[in-house]
Amino acid sequence: MTTRRELLKAGTAGALALGFPAIVKAQSAAIKIGHLTPMTGFLGALGVYAVKGIQIAAEEINAAGGVMGRKLDVMSEDSVNPATASTKAQRMFEQDKVDVLMGEINSASAKTIMQVADRNKRLFMQIGARSDVLRGKDCNRYTFHVDIPVTVMVNAAGQALAREGYIKGKKIYFLTSDYLFGHDLAKAAKAFCAANGGTVVGDELTATDTTDFSPFLLKIRQAKPDLVATNLGGNQVTNFVKQYAEFGLPFQVAGFNLNTADAWAAGDGNLAGIWPTVWHHELDTPGSKAFVAKFRKIHGQPPENHAWIEYVSLKVMAQAMNETKSVDTEKLIKYFESGAQFDLLKKRNGYFRSWDHQMIQEAYPFSVKPKGQAKDKWDFLKFGAAVPAPDQPLESINPPKSANACVL
Repeated sequence: MTTRRELLKAGTAGALALGFPAIVKAQSAAIKIGHLTPMTGFLGALGVYAVKGIQIAAEEINAAGGVMGRKLDVMSEDSVNPATASTKAQRMFEQDKVDVLMGEINSASAKTIMQVADRNKRLFMQIGARSDVLRGKDCNRYTFHVDIPVTVMVNAAGQALAREGYIKGKKIYFLTSDYLFGHDLAKAAKAFCAANGGTVVGDELTATDTTDFSPFLLKIRQAKPDLVATNLGGNQVTNFVKQYAEFGLPFQVAGFNLNTADAWAAGDGNLAGIWPTVWHHELDTPGSKAFVAKFRKIHGQPPENHAWIEYVSLKVMAQAMNETKSVDTEKLIKYFESGAQFDLLKKRNGYFRSWDHQMIQEAYPFSVKPKGQAKDKWDFLKFGAAVPAPDQPLESINPPKSANACVL
């Protein structure tokens, strides 16, 4: 009987005879990235941008020689819901033999992928889900979070709202998406409003598949609030602001979550108020300008914030692999926890906190230009100044360790 050792020797000898040592072949094998993101459902439009962003990053990295001389093979699949996300994550580790997992936007799906990563003791870079609990009580040492958490979103929009006089002494009516992300967002938003002198006069939970908001709009009309604040996700925001405009209600509208794709879908003249974002295509840095120009050339429009964040996240992962000269989970965790700096195409670099694995970075508020001032259908948002201010620590808008239940 031929032993495993004899087979390995024969394979090595054959490779050497051909002039291609087996070790060279092993080193040249592609690095496999398992990429999960919703491409259908109420977050599907955002996931489509996510795929476009990570594809551009992979093409750039591979064209520049890859990572450690190896190409990146990014396998993008639709995560659609938590059960599917969990099943695909496990399959990617077991059958597809991916080196790391990346992606996700839905907070409930991200939670299930995090559990898979923890069980398998493998790395998951959680890119686009924002729920506080993911980097709080549900955190684990195998997951790192790139997007800003809901508390940062609330602080970014809330500070602007407070400056404009929409919080102190005002009656506020909340509309909240009924899933993990919405619940977390409402909790943070209520805390901010209470701390700044606002009074909550209504809080309605809406199913993620809600398309008709007229029953809620009738309640808002009766309540007569000073501010309508939404804690909605995905295309819920688009549907709500369109219907709000149709109802012609006079109350100020704002929100603690909005992705630019949902704003664009609402259309010029339908969106109003103050909202938060993690990035915008008008950001004036050389890196952002170059990325926007490339995306426009390929896709004929500016990139949405999920395209940007997937793009920079793969660049962050590639940097870590190159610096550690490894795809080993433990070595990558150690590198990310070291305080290493990452170019996020913003004016200030970002870094992961070692104790909750959250990427610390700038956030921004934005408002809406008066109707008719937009140069094109993507130009009606008015981008605000970064928060925190340049002379303030980046961590100042993030939940401090004393208020975070994360134990890694």
